[in-house]
Amino acid sequence: MKRELETLVAQMHNAGISYTDAVREFKKRYILEVLAHHRGNQCKAAEELGMHRNTLSRTLAELNMDSNAIRNGLRRPVRSERNVERPAFNVVVGAR
Repeated sequence: MKRELETLVAQMHNAGISYTDAVREFKKRYILEVLAHHRGNQCKAAEELGMHRNTLSRTLAELNMDSNAIRNGLRRPVRSERNVERPAFNVVVGAR
């Protein structure tokens, strides 16, 4: 992983990406990954990140990340929107 990170940093530097933009993008991706792991639960995500939930909320706002959109995007779709095929059952009427 260290080698991959070194390669990524070199690519970002060569592309002229500023330190501020690189750190901002890293924060966004890392926080989004932790939130996805906890299915949008900010309290659990903040605990894993080692910060208070209010700090996470402020950080999301500073990074222009919509917490409602993140939370809604991580929820399972309602049953009517899922493409779930139900198994066919053979029903035999009058048989015992």
